Amino acid sequence: MDIKKIINDGGVSMKKAAEWTQNEFSSLHTGKATPQMVENIQVFVESYGMTQRLKDMAAITTPDARSIVVQPFDKAVMEDIRKAIQAANVGINPVPQGNFLRCPVPELSGERRQELAKVAHRMAEEGRIRVRNARRDALEIAKKGNKDKTITDDDLKRIEKEIQTLTDQWIKEIDKSLKTKENELTGN
Repeated sequence: MDIKKIINDGGVSMKKAAEWTQNEFSSLHTGKATPQMVENIQVFVESYGMTQRLKDMAAITTPDARSIVVQPFDKAVMEDIRKAIQAANVGINPVPQGNFLRCPVPELSGERRQELAKVAHRMAEEGRIRVRNARRDALEIAKKGNKDKTITDDDLKRIEKEIQTLTDQWIKEIDKSLKTKENELTGN
């Protein structure tokens, strides 16, 4: 069993967890409109009988800092998209205008900023859990290798130490990202 591969695979999984967390943070808006605020909203389309991400169903643009324009590829799903954006509870109320939806992004109140900071904390905790799950998976593989006598006890200890170092590094990265996002949201 390849020790470097176990450590590398664990590190890659942890990196993906941290990147996932960063991506989730981008969905929280700080008062400036961005397509990421709505692009991953799940839209159930009744006529198709299926659910899709908004970015797979429409062109999403930001003509200015205060609004998002969603232009569906199929005009028949406009009402489904409008309902999904409202139900997503991102603080945006879409307004139909011809063949597109204009989504004005409201100024953030102090209370809403605090709510979003709490959401960011939940996202960060989920990211930390994903990192710890990657650590657990890597250690299980190493322990199984040790049990099967393909990894020595010394190598197992080294793997455990390196995996823990990676875990600490990626959790620290998530915490740093959380601090940055929190400062953006609360204006500190």
